[in-house]
Amino acid sequence: MAHLIFTIGLIGWAGLVCASNAVEESSQPDVKKGQSLYQIHCAECHGEGGRGDGPRAALLAPRPGNLVSAATSTKTDQELLSIIARGVPRTAMPGWETILWEEDRRNVLAFIRSLVHFQKPTLTPPPS
Repeated sequence: MAHLIFTIGLIGWAGLVCASNAVEESSQPDVKKGQSLYQIHCAECHGEGGRGDGPRAALLAPRPGNLVSAATSTKTDQELLSIIARGVPRTAMPGWETILWEEDRRNVLAFIRSLVHFQKPTLTPPPS
């Protein structure tokens, strides 16, 4: 009987793990949710457009990071997720690990990534 209960429990656990992995792998970050969370938790320091120019920015030393800068844009998603989760030591940037679920942190990252807009150079081509 104990073997049967163990087997049923193991099958149930395996199904739960498979189901949670399927959801985790198939879920894409939601930029709209990320935007809402960004407005609530980030815009006050980083600004509406992510340039580090929010209403509190002038009061902070060092100033908040420019999220659309080349330095930030070249960081990997994992690097940025780590910063969002753990914060930045000796700055006003707190860690959001205990406040925002991982999915929410990924949504915020998706919104931050959406702020970067590359434009074609405005250089005039050389004469032929």
